Amino acid sequence: MNDSFDLIVIGGGSAGYAGAATAARLGLKTAVIEGGADVGGLCILRGCMPSKTLLESANRAESIRRAGEFGLRAEYFGADGTAIRARKRRLIGEFADYRRQQLEDGRFEFIRGQATFADAHHVEVRLRDGGLRRLQARAFLLATGSVIKQVNVPGLHDTGFLTSDEVLDSDRIPESIIVLGGGAIALELASFYTGVGSRVTVIQRSEQLLKEVDADVAEAVTEALEHRGVKIFRGTELLGAKRVDGRKRVDFTHEGQERSVEAEEILYALGRTPNLASLGLDQAGVVIGRKGIEIETSQQSRVVHIFAAGDVCGPFEIVHLAVQQGELAARNAARLLGRLGGKMETMDYRLKLFAVFTHPEVAAVGLTEREAAQQGLEFRTARYPFADHGKSIVRGETHGFVKLIAARETGRILGAACVGPEAAELIHEIVVAMHFGAAAGDLARIPHYHPTLSEIWTYPAEELAES
Repeated sequence: MNDSFDLIVIGGGSAGYAGAATAARLGLKTAVIEGGADVGGLCILRGCMPSKTLLESANRAESIRRAGEFGLRAEYFGADGTAIRARKRRLIGEFADYRRQQLEDGRFEFIRGQATFADAHHVEVRLRDGGLRRLQARAFLLATGSVIKQVNVPGLHDTGFLTSDEVLDSDRIPESIIVLGGGAIALELASFYTGVGSRVTVIQRSEQLLKEVDADVAEAVTEALEHRGVKIFRGTELLGAKRVDGRKRVDFTHEGQERSVEAEEILYALGRTPNLASLGLDQAGVVIGRKGIEIETSQQSRVVHIFAAGDVCGPFEIVHLAVQQGELAARNAARLLGRLGGKMETMDYRLKLFAVFTHPEVAAVGLTEREAAQQGLEFRTARYPFADHGKSIVRGETHGFVKLIAARETGRILGAACVGPEAAELIHEIVVAMHFGAAAGDLARIPHYHPTLSEIWTYPAEELAES
């Protein structure tokens, strides 16, 4: 067997597969090495898809409980955790099977095993069947994703807890749960448990939920979740955890006082960290920074023939960006190897997207107000609330608002945010507008059917166009 390749991709998730498919299409002799017990990557197996599957069940439960508002007779009798998990496993199994078929369709060699660098051009692969292979490549793409971040909370290990990985394949629905963390994963799972009827407490260490968004957006999310019954503590310090009379307790400080919360279960959702431990990157000379592999916007590490994409390097833990990074890295590897012309491409994060599928949803694109100010840009903002919008009032979904951020002189849209019904869908109207360099005035002049959710964007657009 020939063990020499143009490009070796380590990691068969979204970024790795995208890079390998692109490289094969460009004629590079490519191999993909996947070390996980299951094939599919984080998004399919333990991230985007399973979490959204659970949230669909929670959203249906919420609709049943609110049926009386719409003149309907219905009663919520609770959730069947076994049935919810069975549906999730069936759907995720189909997604994972399709990814496995893509990886095994012969465009590149697919190798199941754990890869470790021997030097900058060689990896040793401990195969899942117990064998060992030594492979050589002219270039590499590292796309091994992320793992649960370990934060020391005294007594938590002995008390017992669930991680997001475990929750997404659990059939147990606790009557109460404490969520440690205030990021996207924490809030989506808090929304799930609230939706199916659990009592939920969120304990966030920083003063703001969702650090990726502006404070007004985070505040709107906080208010909406609290309205649904979620108890939220922000600006805390975790002191420890323990078992008390068969329940689990978390002790923490809040507003200068020691507090404690008890529940049936604890969910640990304090973030993820790049999965780099077994790669032996020091043997290859690859530099690891505070947030993962240090890369240029060309996706090249300090070792120019070793590229990285996705959670191993950031700067954003978002799957569609990981796919773009993987594809761009493969094209740049082809250029480095003389198989593709043109200059090295660089990632453009101008249209970076962010979405959280809570109830209500949260979404943003482009710059936040904070980022625009940090860049020294002159800008204006305008907001419009869903509580004053016809279609959202009809739907009974009035929490939140939309916000546009535009350059002061030209009116060009720099960013946008949405907290409210279908936010993750609505944000794409602004993505398209920004892609074509539209100004707020351009958006205001585009006809929108009435009554629709999407027409809400015209109101802040008109305000910015007239000012």
